Amino acid sequence: MNLTLRSCTCGAAGLLVLALMPATAQALPVISELFYDAVGSDDGLSFVELHGAPGTSLTGLTLEGVNGANGAVGPSLALTGEIPADGIFVVADATAGGQTSVAGADLLLDFDFQNGPDSVVLRAGSVILDALGYGVFAPGEVFAGEGAPAADPAAGASLARRFADVDTDDNAADFVALDAPTPGSAPLSAVPEPASAPLLGAGLAGLAAGCGRRRRNRG
Repeated sequence: MNLTLRSCTCGAAGLLVLALMPATAQALPVISELFYDAVGSDDGLSFVELHGAPGTSLTGLTLEGVNGANGAVGPSLALTGEIPADGIFVVADATAGGQTSVAGADLLLDFDFQNGPDSVVLRAGSVILDALGYGVFAPGEVFAGEGAPAADPAAGASLARRFADVDTDDNAADFVALDAPTPGSAPLSAVPEPASAPLLGAGLAGLAAGCGRRRRNRG
């Protein structure tokens, strides 16, 4: 009986360690950077950067802005194309002339996401794949993001995921402000997070040692 309980304890602890590992995007696209407030006019400068597995089709997915004041949806952007080899896809705002100032844009659409508090949601039909809410939401306002809202950065700065392929479902923890937006690149990308890898390794090592001692002691 005691041996069974010890075995179950080790197994449960192992599952707990695995559950604490940061979630990665893998084939599921996520929002990796958002720029919605340029200094001066936003026309042709706004962008949403997505991160996902190369070759992932975006056709049929939708990016939606959600107004924090009343929950109204708009703009609603129908996506097309697929994630390129580098894992990064940039949706850029187009001017009336069909041009953009966003370097490396993969898809041009006409949009203007509002300054916070607001949210941007990535959907596959009725299924929410990812959502980013930003700004300070007053009681009664609509937060459509994940966890707690990210900051509402100053004009000219973007919101970028700390690690482009790691999603903990908490906007405040996952996103930081970048003074210089980086459409088409993810210099902070890493799997797993540097702080997580040693912690995870130590946890697994300790777990293995503890279970090993119990096995030796049972005789």
